[in-house]
Amino acid sequence: MITGSAPLSTNVLTFVRAAMGCVVVEGYGQTECVAACTVSMEGDSLAGHVGMVIPSCQIKLVDVPELNYYAKDQAGEVCVKGHIIFKGYYKNEQQTKETIDSDGWLHTGDIGRWTPEGTLKIVDRKKHIFKLSQGEYVAPEKIENIYVRSKYVAQSFVHGESLKTCLIAVVVPDAEVLVPAMADQGIKGTIEELCKNETVKKAILDDMVSVGKKAGLFSFEQVRDIYLSAEQFSVENDLLTPTLKSKRPKLKAHYSKQLNEMYAKLP
Repeated sequence: MITGSAPLSTNVLTFVRAAMGCVVVEGYGQTECVAACTVSMEGDSLAGHVGMVIPSCQIKLVDVPELNYYAKDQAGEVCVKGHIIFKGYYKNEQQTKETIDSDGWLHTGDIGRWTPEGTLKIVDRKKHIFKLSQGEYVAPEKIENIYVRSKYVAQSFVHGESLKTCLIAVVVPDAEVLVPAMADQGIKGTIEELCKNETVKKAILDDMVSVGKKAGLFSFEQVRDIYLSAEQFSVENDLLTPTLKSKRPKLKAHYSKQLNEMYAKLP
């Protein structure tokens, strides 16, 4: 049995191997390299990796300093070269040049890490696009730009993981709107106090989902839970770049506890 397209969690892979008593291998690749460029081997009982490089291609890891991944540490962007690489995108020379460099290496946008056994492990994405466990691609920045239309939302950080089926988010409410709006509903308090109120959280989440529906978001693009933070994302706290763009790895690390707690509560 071969699995691919989306990551298979370690516990699921181990269970299927034990319950069905058959060989289950996992592959990794993309359309641009004609499906697989790595496949795990029969007899390899370890899980959590996507196997070894297949004979028809080469793979190298390239530094991604903005995400703190370096080839010297056995980590970096996965680049593939060989006869399996496509020639280019149909009538789109610019995108082809952005994907295949002058030396013929296909830049996948995935961050990989070599294991001590010589297998490849996919650990992150270079581009701000990721895939949920059911195989749906998500562009978080597009969703954030929609959610900021909510009257209550000043900033948001939409987060998802390849082994999860849904999205969650950290939301910084607009205090100038939220405080008086909640006071009109009989809920008074500072912005810090309101951020801890479950009724307030539900009101903001419901409004975000409503805004998302009006904007045409698919159900898998809607967040299932949110954490309200009174702390603004800023250059000073290192959560924004000097051009005021979100530092996604920093945000993920800064709110790791809250993100983990949200996923733990979801079914």
